Amino acid sequence: MFYRLRRPMPLADRGPLRVMFVITSMPVGGAETLLVELVRRLDRSRFVPEVCCLKRPGPLGEVLAGEVPVFAGLLSHKYDVAVLARLTALMHQRRIDAVVTVGTGGDKMFWGRLAGRLARVPVICSALHSTGLPDRVEFLNRLLAPITDAFIAVAASHGRYLADREGCPARKVRVIPNGVDVERFHPRWPSESLRRALGLAAGAPVAGIVAALRPEKNHPLFLEVAQRVWKVVPEARFLIVGDGPERARLEAIARRIGVHGAVRFLGTRSDVPEVLSLLDVFVLTSHMEANPVSILEAMSTEKPVVATRVGSVPETVIDGQTGYLVDPGDAESMAARVVELFGDRERAASLGRAGRAHVVAHWSIQRMVEGYQDLLAGIYESKAARQLRTRRGVVPVRDPSPAAVSFDAAAPGDPGTSPVTTRPRADDEAAEP
Repeated sequence: MFYRLRRPMPLADRGPLRVMFVITSMPVGGAETLLVELVRRLDRSRFVPEVCCLKRPGPLGEVLAGEVPVFAGLLSHKYDVAVLARLTALMHQRRIDAVVTVGTGGDKMFWGRLAGRLARVPVICSALHSTGLPDRVEFLNRLLAPITDAFIAVAASHGRYLADREGCPARKVRVIPNGVDVERFHPRWPSESLRRALGLAAGAPVAGIVAALRPEKNHPLFLEVAQRVWKVVPEARFLIVGDGPERARLEAIARRIGVHGAVRFLGTRSDVPEVLSLLDVFVLTSHMEANPVSILEAMSTEKPVVATRVGSVPETVIDGQTGYLVDPGDAESMAARVVELFGDRERAASLGRAGRAHVVAHWSIQRMVEGYQDLLAGIYESKAARQLRTRRGVVPVRDPSPAAVSFDAAAPGDPGTSPVTTRPRADDEAAEP
């Protein structure tokens, strides 16, 4: 067998599993927000979560530090190989039972899994939240596939992408759909005080986007859509929630194309549900996505969505049922849909209601948490039982490699009920233990 567990692992003797999530930092973003929710909601009778931010804690890391152990400052620069010794020692000292690296990259995904192996951590997983450049599974990270128990995808299409395009062995890909807190993100009356504070006239139609200001979110397309809509509906206003390295460039674009007076750059907000209450239409313009949390949040508040047809977006935005989809980069079609929904409030409300029902049924945060709990406990218990058989003198039998692997999510419109299958890559068997 590939795995040689060198310490006692009977679950009953060790109590709750100590789980360490390894991430670079925790700014305000979709993956980081999900991690906060996951850590807070793990069943404490079964799991004891900890977080390791290799660089800085970031705003969300500082929030979590008041609730669970949060370690930071282990990586001083990009080529700091000494991080391996520091991280291995930390995992050993904390007696970690499961490591989950969050995101791609040569820091957390590579050093986190390698340190877990050296520290003899029984369960090693990688949670991946994006697709394509700049977030690729690089060559060195692919080499560590044999010591990785699971690659966690956030939607069925994302799982297929990891297996087909990112070199993740298909039999190790597991889908745990992103989730949203449907109790926090619920329909509510718009806040008139917030509307006034943002300079929005009473009755003015509002479209908005919630996304970090990064290139893959394609905010220039949002601004182009705003320009087209504004020409038809001059009283319309547009909200951009989020911050990031693209902000100065985007503000310059808004001035250059003449929509700066109609666009509000709101930066990072802690009151996203209240901001969403002001919207008549939610827009997402990304070049690429895995399973964007912002769409789930908007749909949960009964907002109709107009989004690009990328990644797993069609699994949440069902075209014509919970919103509208357009081709990536198609500003004309996107603007036309926004104008349509501005003018047909009954249609917008109908799409919004269907969207919330869809999220409540298939994309709740509790479903995501249960997915992680079942995965981590299942891998641990399987290895514990295997070790026990070995100690009793029973020769362990290598788990057979199936002809096909089922991803635990589904076709658009019914996540989690119709498994999607894909054949393992030809080199899967060679990479397996």
